[in-house]
Amino acid sequence: MNDQLEMNKKIVLEYTDLAFNQRKPEEAVAKYFGPYYRQHNPLAGDGPASFIAHVKWFVQTYPSFHTELKRIIAEGDLVVTHTHIIREPGDRGLAVMDIFRIENGKPVEHWDVVQEVPEPSANNNTMF
Repeated sequence: MNDQLEMNKKIVLEYTDLAFNQRKPEEAVAKYFGPYYRQHNPLAGDGPASFIAHVKWFVQTYPSFHTELKRIIAEGDLVVTHTHIIREPGDRGLAVMDIFRIENGKPVEHWDVVQEVPEPSANNNTMF
Protein backbone atom coordinates (compact mmCIF):
# COMPACT_ATOMS: atom_id res chain seq x y z
CA MET A 1 0.00 0.00 0.00
CA ASN A 2 2.76 2.48 0.91
CA ASP A 3 4.51 1.71 -2.39
CA GLN A 4 1.33 2.60 -4.31
CA LEU A 5 0.91 5.86 -2.38
CA GLU A 6 4.52 6.81 -3.09
CA MET A 7 4.05 5.95 -6.77
CA ASN A 8 0.90 8.10 -6.94
CA LYS A 9 2.79 11.03 -5.41
CA LYS A 10 5.64 10.56 -7.90
CA ILE A 11 3.18 10.55 -10.83
CA VAL A 12 1.58 13.82 -9.68
CA LEU A 13 4.95 15.47 -9.03
CA GLU A 14 6.33 14.54 -12.44
CA TYR A 15 3.11 15.39 -14.26
CA THR A 16 2.70 18.85 -12.70
CA ASP A 17 6.40 19.70 -13.08
CA LEU A 18 6.37 18.74 -16.77
CA ALA A 19 3.16 20.63 -17.50
CA PHE A 20 3.83 23.81 -15.52
CA ASN A 21 7.48 24.36 -14.60
CA GLN A 22 8.83 22.83 -17.81
CA ARG A 23 5.88 24.32 -19.77
CA LYS A 24 5.21 21.12 -21.73
CA PRO A 25 1.49 20.42 -21.21
CA GLU A 26 1.22 18.35 -24.41
CA GLU A 27 3.98 16.02 -23.17
CA ALA A 28 2.38 15.83 -19.72
CA VAL A 29 -0.95 14.83 -21.27
CA ALA A 30 0.63 12.25 -23.58
CA LYS A 31 2.66 10.68 -20.79
CA TYR A 32 0.36 10.91 -17.77
CA PHE A 33 -3.31 11.40 -18.65
CA GLY A 34 -5.75 8.54 -18.32
CA PRO A 35 -8.62 7.73 -20.69
CA TYR A 36 -10.54 10.79 -19.43
CA TYR A 37 -9.84 13.89 -17.34
CA ARG A 38 -12.62 15.33 -15.21
CA GLN A 39 -11.97 18.91 -14.13
CA HIS A 40 -13.65 20.56 -11.12
CA ASN A 41 -11.97 23.97 -11.53
CA PRO A 42 -14.75 26.17 -12.99
CA LEU A 43 -12.22 28.07 -15.13
CA ALA A 44 -11.06 24.95 -17.05
CA GLY A 45 -12.96 22.38 -19.07
CA ASP A 46 -12.81 18.60 -19.00
CA GLY A 47 -10.34 16.67 -21.11
CA PRO A 48 -6.77 17.02 -22.32
CA ALA A 49 -7.38 19.80 -24.89
CA SER A 50 -8.87 22.06 -22.22
CA PHE A 51 -5.99 21.29 -19.83
CA ILE A 52 -3.41 22.16 -22.49
CA ALA A 53 -5.25 25.39 -23.38
CA HIS A 54 -5.47 26.36 -19.69
CA VAL A 55 -1.73 25.84 -19.12
CA LYS A 56 -0.87 27.73 -22.32
CA TRP A 57 -3.11 30.63 -21.23
CA PHE A 58 -1.37 30.74 -17.83
CA VAL A 59 2.10 30.67 -19.46
CA GLN A 60 1.12 33.41 -21.91
CA THR A 61 -0.42 35.56 -19.18
CA TYR A 62 2.45 35.01 -16.70
CA PRO A 63 5.53 34.07 -18.76
CA SER A 64 7.92 34.05 -15.79
CA PHE A 65 5.72 32.12 -13.33
CA HIS A 66 6.97 29.13 -11.40
CA THR A 67 5.56 26.75 -8.83
CA GLU A 68 7.10 25.72 -5.52
CA LEU A 69 5.73 22.52 -4.02
CA LYS A 70 5.43 22.81 -0.24
CA ARG A 71 3.64 19.57 0.69
CA ILE A 72 2.30 16.41 -0.89
CA ILE A 73 -0.04 13.93 0.79
CA ALA A 74 -1.48 10.69 -0.56
CA GLU A 75 -4.36 8.59 0.72
CA GLY A 76 -6.16 5.89 -1.21
CA ASP A 77 -6.50 7.04 -4.82
CA LEU A 78 -6.08 10.74 -3.95
CA VAL A 79 -2.97 12.94 -3.99
CA VAL A 80 -3.05 16.44 -2.49
CA THR A 81 -0.43 19.09 -3.20
CA HIS A 82 0.08 22.42 -1.40
CA THR A 83 1.86 24.76 -3.79
CA HIS A 84 3.07 28.35 -3.90
CA ILE A 85 2.61 29.80 -7.38
CA ILE A 86 4.68 32.90 -8.09
CA ARG A 87 3.23 34.61 -11.17
CA GLU A 88 6.00 37.18 -11.67
CA PRO A 89 9.05 38.49 -9.77
CA GLY A 90 8.03 40.31 -6.60
CA ASP A 91 4.56 38.73 -6.60
CA ARG A 92 3.34 37.47 -3.21
CA GLY A 93 1.75 34.68 -5.21
CA LEU A 94 -1.03 32.20 -4.81
CA ALA A 95 -1.51 29.46 -2.23
CA VAL A 96 -2.96 26.48 -4.07
CA MET A 97 -4.31 23.15 -2.86
CA ASP A 98 -4.76 20.61 -5.66
CA ILE A 99 -6.45 17.24 -5.29
CA PHE A 100 -5.86 14.60 -7.96
CA ARG A 101 -7.63 11.28 -8.23
CA ILE A 102 -5.40 8.57 -9.68
CA GLU A 103 -6.82 5.62 -11.58
CA ASN A 104 -4.56 2.89 -12.97
CA GLY A 105 -1.51 5.12 -12.47
CA LYS A 106 -3.03 8.12 -14.30
CA PRO A 107 -4.52 11.40 -13.06
CA VAL A 108 -8.18 11.31 -14.11
CA GLU A 109 -9.81 13.92 -11.90
CA HIS A 110 -8.76 17.28 -10.42
CA TRP A 111 -10.05 19.75 -7.82
CA ASP A 112 -8.31 22.89 -6.61
CA VAL A 113 -8.64 25.80 -4.23
CA VAL A 114 -6.68 28.98 -5.01
CA GLN A 115 -6.07 31.88 -2.64
CA GLU A 116 -4.05 35.07 -3.05
CA VAL A 117 -1.25 35.45 -0.50
CA PRO A 118 -2.31 38.68 1.26
CA GLU A 119 -0.02 41.48 2.38
CA PRO A 120 -1.40 41.84 5.92
CA SER A 121 -1.93 38.81 8.11
CA ALA A 122 -3.83 38.47 11.39
CA ASN A 123 -1.05 36.15 12.63
CA ASN A 124 2.68 35.61 12.28
CA ASN A 125 2.32 32.29 10.46
CA THR A 126 2.83 31.93 6.72
CA MET A 127 0.40 30.24 4.36
CA PHE A 128 3.03 27.57 3.81
